[in-house]
Amino acid sequence: MLRFAQWLEMTPVSVTIKSVVWIIPMVQSVHILTIGIVFVSLLMIALRVLGWAAMDLPFIAVVNRFAPWIRNGLIVLAITGVTLVIGEPIRELMSLSFWLKMTLLAIGVSSALLFNRSLAPARGAGLREPQFSAAAKSAAMATVVLWLAIIFLGRAIAYDVEVWGSLSLSPRA
Repeated sequence: MLRFAQWLEMTPVSVTIKSVVWIIPMVQSVHILTIGIVFVSLLMIALRVLGWAAMDLPFIAVVNRFAPWIRNGLIVLAITGVTLVIGEPIRELMSLSFWLKMTLLAIGVSSALLFNRSLAPARGAGLREPQFSAAAKSAAMATVVLWLAIIFLGRAIAYDVEVWGSLSLSPRA
């Protein structure tokens, strides 16, 4: 992976991203703001599943309100994330935090898609209020914890060696 990261770092796109002083800070800012939008949107849906927020609204209305923010946010996160990897490939690709974050992100997106698919019968039947099982409520809590871990790991990329010590993949470790 180090060889690939070193090669990527020398590409014209990577050199341009690194050499224009404002690109990395601007992309990081958009990335961080967007993860906040995605997290809060997921949190609102999870809180509704748990019965702790927006109980005056039908569940489907809550999902319909926040799902576009999640979907569009994930698109922005993918674009800004790829830009950050291209701009700082060694820092990103040689970080254990990065790979853990990507793994949890894959799990988080997959679970969100599965949950959305599980709502199809309720939408099709015109049910206004699905009843959530203990398993669904546990999944809602797990989703919040999962996304908090994703946020933590994203921040930990900058401190990978300090966080993971000898477990870090960084050449500095």
